[in-house]
Amino acid sequence: MLLTGASRGIGHATVKRFSAAGWRVITASRHAFPENCPWEMGPEDHLQVDLSDSEDTRRAIEDVKSRLEVEGSQLHALVNNAGISPKGPGGSRLSAIETAHRDWLHVFQVNFFASIMLARGLCEELTRAKGSVVNVTSIAGSRVHPFAGAAYSTSKAALAALTREMAADFGPLGVRVNAISPGEIDTSILSPGTERLVEQIPQRRLGTPDEVAKAIYFLCTDMSSYVNGAELHINGGQHV
Repeated sequence: MLLTGASRGIGHATVKRFSAAGWRVITASRHAFPENCPWEMGPEDHLQVDLSDSEDTRRAIEDVKSRLEVEGSQLHALVNNAGISPKGPGGSRLSAIETAHRDWLHVFQVNFFASIMLARGLCEELTRAKGSVVNVTSIAGSRVHPFAGAAYSTSKAALAALTREMAADFGPLGVRVNAISPGEIDTSILSPGTERLVEQIPQRRLGTPDEVAKAIYFLCTDMSSYVNGAELHINGGQHV
């Protein structure tokens, strides 16, 4: 599988979940592979790419194609997990009025356009494997969130809509496309004040990265063989 945004949080948990199940995971992030990471195959299976740069994204697509061709491997899953959310002074939420045009473009390139670029660019590889695509959206894509900025939220709403379009277009090729929509997940990048939102969650706790990773795994395996075009909410009931 190819996983973007693999360096921390949900991405890191997803690497561990799939690796434990015997999958080979090609990780992609804008950072080089950390030398102190204990994952043995990490350096060989890591792809450094700047998804905010369309030309570098195209280069990465060709790199993945080349790796698969040389090794005679198939691409069974693409997980579009990378996402950015710029903040204002002191980590404040950037509203629609405050967000600069360049920030809108930057956020949408990473959170939205890179996802369809990767899926289109690797369409043949996914089709040969009858694979799956999982787009990581967010609870912020369906409501105004107290911490997520306007550009982030609207990019995730667009990604949810794109998931439906992709499911209709990729489905006849034998490729399923679904989304997961995490709520408040306990990672190192939580915004200050997130703990106050726990009172609004029916389960009265934050989610864990592994709980999200397990849902991604479900959507990439035969356990979800007739699930296509769905957006799975992983938020302890916060969306209801």
